[in-house]
Amino acid sequence: MAFAVSKLNAMAFLVTLLSVSIPLSSSTLQQDFMQCLVDNSDISFPVTASFYSPDQNATLFKEELESTAQNLRYLTPSNPKPVFIFEPTYETHVQAAVVCAKKLQLHLRLRSGGHDYEGLSFVAENETPFVIVDLSKLRQIDVDVDSNSAWAHAGATVGEVYYRIQEKSQTHGFPAGLCSSLGIGGHLVGGAYGSMMRKFGLGADNVLDARIIDANGKILDRAAMGEDVFWAIRGGGGGSFGVILAWKIKLVPVPATVTVFTVTKTLEQDGTKVLYKWQQVADKLDEDLFIRVIIQTASKTTKPGNRTISTSYQGQFLGDSNRLIQVMQKSFPELGLTKKDCTEMSWIKSVMYIAGFPNSAAPEALLDGKSLFKSYFKAKSDFVEEPIPVEGLEGLWKKLLQEDSPLTIWNPYGGMMSRIPESEIPFPHRKGTLFKIQWLSSWSDGKASEERHMKWMREMYGYMGKYVSKNPRRAYVNYRDLDLGVNEEESDAREWGSKYFKANFERLVKIKGEFDPENFFRHEQSIPTKIG
Repeated sequence: MAFAVSKLNAMAFLVTLLSVSIPLSSSTLQQDFMQCLVDNSDISFPVTASFYSPDQNATLFKEELESTAQNLRYLTPSNPKPVFIFEPTYETHVQAAVVCAKKLQLHLRLRSGGHDYEGLSFVAENETPFVIVDLSKLRQIDVDVDSNSAWAHAGATVGEVYYRIQEKSQTHGFPAGLCSSLGIGGHLVGGAYGSMMRKFGLGADNVLDARIIDANGKILDRAAMGEDVFWAIRGGGGGSFGVILAWKIKLVPVPATVTVFTVTKTLEQDGTKVLYKWQQVADKLDEDLFIRVIIQTASKTTKPGNRTISTSYQGQFLGDSNRLIQVMQKSFPELGLTKKDCTEMSWIKSVMYIAGFPNSAAPEALLDGKSLFKSYFKAKSDFVEEPIPVEGLEGLWKKLLQEDSPLTIWNPYGGMMSRIPESEIPFPHRKGTLFKIQWLSSWSDGKASEERHMKWMREMYGYMGKYVSKNPRRAYVNYRDLDLGVNEEESDAREWGSKYFKANFERLVKIKGEFDPENFFRHEQSIPTKIG
């Protein structure tokens, strides 16, 4: 702890900070919080710790608030803002932050990566006052190839984790997210699917241990928290049980050569027929092969101005191109994949390819940690258990062509995902699931057209109801959707809880009630302490 200072120096630093002229609107709460931090931090308050408040420096506060947020829909002037943002430097400061927020009756929002689709890590619509504890400075990663494991602190990005693994070994990897700027803390707590899930399962299926701070400010590992809580935090969604400080993850073997490809088919190139076939085979392909479909509108090359539907098949294969071609010719010849479509590379470069980096980018680009996507958007998700018939697809094309910038991504299941029981962790979407759909509509003019785009999304979602999972219609918790329901006094959380977790929801509620009975860790869709 090279930057730690003595208790006396900490107090002197605090006095210096408080001598700055801060308007009264939030100064009292911030002063009280800082004093409480000094009183409750066993390694005292370091000079490098950061506070951001709108009263102290509005520009810096705005930059920090928006730094990792993806959905600009939650950064408008009308959205509630935190009293301040605190960036702890050490774990003991997170402990103190929990103790002090509880003591001062400040509502806490936790942020590790900021990718949450409904802004729940940086906006609190029904809680005043609230503060953000941003974990971005807690990003240490320790890789131990000999034990096939690594400890990753919550503020590290998925890309950083991948980079540090490949720094130690070219034949080790981790089966987590496709987007490299995800914060690992919040990512794994929702399940964490990725391009190797058909081979190794979810990221959360490959967690060995964790460090969490409970509502009393205690740091607990797996043994101390108990198997029930350890079960709950691996897929039960963020912000319900405590502050995830770090995950111990299990590394998995990857080959020296990985093959990637992208093949695009428009409607005029038998796109509907090929997609119908993909639905029938995607979950049954060789487990080394992951082919997702990225569907969006595109201009017709023959008639500029007229739009069509583009379906891009993006694949990652854990092996060389010769074996991949054999697999495809046997199982999915309709795509027409050829050797020239394929590019062989290392696992880390294949991760970057899937994440959207140019082929020329060096692995060090993963350390940047910045999101490649910032927009006003609304997202939803679905799980599909039977192939959507051709007439259903044709109806969907009509819906997509009504929207300005629609995007839908279909991710295949099967393989290991079908063999892991639904109750193994809270994430229940396993056997019988052919693929998962992410729906997205984005726009650039803020509130001006928000109502129109939201209306389109809900109508399209309604149209798809007959083609996707039912009773309940399921959803992925890391694609939060507040349309499904929110925690209110008269609401029944089963409305949304069963869609994310199926039968696992009742166990989550029981664990929550025992572990955090005062419901200190909460948000609009946190696990409640009781239902009914």
